[in-house]
Amino acid sequence: MEYITLKNSDLKVSRLCMGGCPMGGYGWGETNEQNFLTAIDTAIANGVNYFDTADTYGLGQSEITLAKGLGNKRKDVVIQSKFGVRILDGKTVYDNSPEYMREALEKSLTRLNTDYVDIYVIHYRDNTPIEEVVDGLKTLQKEGKVRYFGLSNIQKEKMDELLPYKNLFVNFQNEYSLACRKFEEDMQFVSDKLNATPLTWGSLGQGILTGKYDINTKFDSNDRRSREIYVNFHGEKLKKNLEIVEELKKIAAAHGKTVPATAIRFILDNLKDSVVIAGVKSEKQMLSNLDALDWSLSQEELKLLNQISL
Repeated sequence: MEYITLKNSDLKVSRLCMGGCPMGGYGWGETNEQNFLTAIDTAIANGVNYFDTADTYGLGQSEITLAKGLGNKRKDVVIQSKFGVRILDGKTVYDNSPEYMREALEKSLTRLNTDYVDIYVIHYRDNTPIEEVVDGLKTLQKEGKVRYFGLSNIQKEKMDELLPYKNLFVNFQNEYSLACRKFEEDMQFVSDKLNATPLTWGSLGQGILTGKYDINTKFDSNDRRSREIYVNFHGEKLKKNLEIVEELKKIAAAHGKTVPATAIRFILDNLKDSVVIAGVKSEKQMLSNLDALDWSLSQEELKLLNQISL
């Protein structure tokens, strides 16, 4: 296992973080709780000590399942959860207010069966003044309910308000993979300006980079990838992604690795000192992702993947 220490913290974490979105049991096709629990056990047994979730994943179900899977190992791992997205009158709204922050955290702590989260992440920003948000987070930190703070979905053009808080946030996460390179410059900018560790979500392009799908793939209506907003599985973007997958298959075979592991390895090698968040629905998928650790792509392979994915 590869580990790094998150900036501005004493948290030594695995560079592979188990993502909790599928554990919400919504929007990713058929899921099974026992499969998630087994995947969590497998992750821990293989050195993964970092788990990402959010209160909106299955409206809290992800946190409940994670707590069940961790059991008495909670003190041995790093948990980060997110706040700032809520459902009001059937509509999704963003709310970073200190009042809702506290309400959301208390509910997350109950679901997670713990009295603190290691990292509390602003899921999406709203119009609440950033000073109020930071003050709210610091209050929760003083109370011992939050150890550190993180950011999610932050782009370069929205950075000005955050610049005074360099060295405050331990990490930030954005979508990034061979299928989504559009935030690469933003991620480097945010990393430099805030001195925060970059994390990637959508690291396997919602699954397109696993090599399991082709041009004829169709998803049921209970799978979010059936919607065209998930561009990785539709139109010209799908065709482009499948070209990337063909190259991944060749490189994976040369190293004796899985295709998903090779796609994850690209991120680990191309985005230095980063952590990859990858959600799974089974032990098999977790083992496949674990295959990404403790080796490297050659410079020629990185160059090829860089060229074909831009």
